[in-house]
Amino acid sequence: MMKKALDITPNLEPLFGTRDENLRLMEDSLNVRIDLKSDAVHVEGAPESISQVQQIFADYEQLRRAGVNLHNGELHGMLRLVVADPAITLRSLAETGKQRSAGIKRMVQPRSINQRRYVEAIEQNDMVFGIGPAGTGKTYLAVAMAASALLAKKISRIILVRPAVEAGERLGFLPGSLQEKIDPYLRPLYDALYDLLDQERVDKMLERNVIEVAPLAFMRGRTLNDAFIIMDEAQNTTSEQMKMFLTRLGNNAKAVITGDVTQIDLPNAKKSGLIEAMNILNGVDGIKFVEFESGDVVRHHLVQRIIVAYDNFGKVQRELPLNLSEPRLGEGQPTSKPQ
Repeated sequence: MMKKALDITPNLEPLFGTRDENLRLMEDSLNVRIDLKSDAVHVEGAPESISQVQQIFADYEQLRRAGVNLHNGELHGMLRLVVADPAITLRSLAETGKQRSAGIKRMVQPRSINQRRYVEAIEQNDMVFGIGPAGTGKTYLAVAMAASALLAKKISRIILVRPAVEAGERLGFLPGSLQEKIDPYLRPLYDALYDLLDQERVDKMLERNVIEVAPLAFMRGRTLNDAFIIMDEAQNTTSEQMKMFLTRLGNNAKAVITGDVTQIDLPNAKKSGLIEAMNILNGVDGIKFVEFESGDVVRHHLVQRIIVAYDNFGKVQRELPLNLSEPRLGEGQPTSKPQ
């Protein structure tokens, strides 16, 4: 064990995080003790851990001087990666994120180990499945990677697809124009686009069909070349729909399929095309599966706690015997009719 004092530079406070949550993350993950003094930050722990904390402080200062301002949620997520892997530095993450984010309003930056695996899988494979609970960044990161590829001219169009299971995909029965019929089901994809790119730019791309947003039923019979295709809410596809979608892939095309197998809205959950694809395609060369957990949730910190609470409740319910309130046969019941 050793101690070291790190100088406090101007504007260093944002690194500490809300209620010093970033310092607590470093303490818990690196097994160090950090004390804030008026003139320095005192760090106590193993030499290699202190060196890692010192590197984080130095990287943050260099990024700040270079004009890179990381908001707290983004910074906290990056620090989770840094403390989990000594080979990763804050600067390397920021530089890689900057390269991915050319022309995009926000930095395309994974905030957990699984998110990093997901982004790297998308870069290295032509077909990726992202499976996990809400709020883990499955759809947002996929749309961000698609926008990055489009702006870098690696592909010429983005196609965003979603099964409109709530309407049974019988959109003709809904009032309004075709666009008005499908928009409510595709709104999460629009939200991600407008968060990443200027609205005017997105609208122009939509008008020119550079970005196409459509229900899954509209993919039948097409071959999708030179495109980045994303299917969201894939747990609500049937086996036939999933196979149809997966076989649309054309030349110079990449597909990302996202879904949550705990949120299936089909009449028969066992017939989900996503579950079937997980069983059939796992291990196929060129296809990568990345699974997310509640710890990967990057929305408001309460979302992660809510997901864990519901998961725990579900486990308790599954472990309870059926119909506890009903007496078992022979208990508290007459064995024969009264005479």
